[in-house]
Amino acid sequence: MATEQSIPVVNLQDFLSADPAKRENFVKVLGDALTDLGFFAVTHHGVDSALIKRCYGLCEAFFTQDNETKCKSERPELKGQRGFTSFGRESAKDAKTADLKEYFHVGRELDSSHPDLSKYGPNIWPEPPDVPDAFRPSFLDLYAQLEQCAQHLLKACALYLEQSESLFADMARDGDTILRIIHYPPVPEDAEPSAMRAAAHEDINLITLLCEATEGGLELLQRDGKWRAIHALDGQIIVDAGDMLQNLTNGILKSTTHRVVNPDNNRSRRFSMPYFVHPRGEVDLSPLPACIEREGAQKYPNISASEYLLQRLHEMGLHKEKA
Repeated sequence: MATEQSIPVVNLQDFLSADPAKRENFVKVLGDALTDLGFFAVTHHGVDSALIKRCYGLCEAFFTQDNETKCKSERPELKGQRGFTSFGRESAKDAKTADLKEYFHVGRELDSSHPDLSKYGPNIWPEPPDVPDAFRPSFLDLYAQLEQCAQHLLKACALYLEQSESLFADMARDGDTILRIIHYPPVPEDAEPSAMRAAAHEDINLITLLCEATEGGLELLQRDGKWRAIHALDGQIIVDAGDMLQNLTNGILKSTTHRVVNPDNNRSRRFSMPYFVHPRGEVDLSPLPACIEREGAQKYPNISASEYLLQRLHEMGLHKEKA
């Protein structure tokens, strides 16, 4: 088992430090990593490790139930945006086979009077005795802690580009950010030979935070065409830039192709919890003027976040009626 990470690693406490040198170094390492690889890992991130482990235990409790029980939390009319999505329903863009996974989506929890509830929709929660009482509060707590971490990282991204510190963080405030709880079961014997746990793809959103997956398998595509394994290490959250951030920065911060490969042992299962940070739908994702000037020309389109999301979900076969 790997003990050293294969991508740059930063300590979030350096960014929160009163020491300008530590803060500046954090911003540089993070920004250089997103410019080069599109990925980095963060330690001392403020997300409770005991909570992460508890949530993985709750993942297993939910996904090891029979399919009939899990499907009580599936709402096909929501197009996979909340609650449970059955095995084999999602495909990567341009993939010929469905991914070998099932998942559960937790979105922003809003009360019935909130104006964004009609846009985002309510969360769909499984109820005891199908899950422990701790299921809902634990995942809402994890969502909140990851959001706090993401806000800091987005501020560092903006500073790297010499923009207002709050620029990207403000875009994500009250956005339709999703915590995806994924189960990659043992690879079925009748699976298509080309099928993978997660086929090569790029993330749609601004940034993704991935909590300590229970098994390896994540790989990123290097510029030389070779795949680099990214290790699941205790105490580290893996972070990557999504297509929306790439569009905003005119390609300076890169959304890198990645995948989850099948295990050597076909009896192995994997759980992971990526947190997809989204801006609000009305946010303009058009490339920033400073980034266009730096690159010499505009390389990415003028488009809103809601238009971008609809386009990408349609390509994945999970289009959303409202964004």
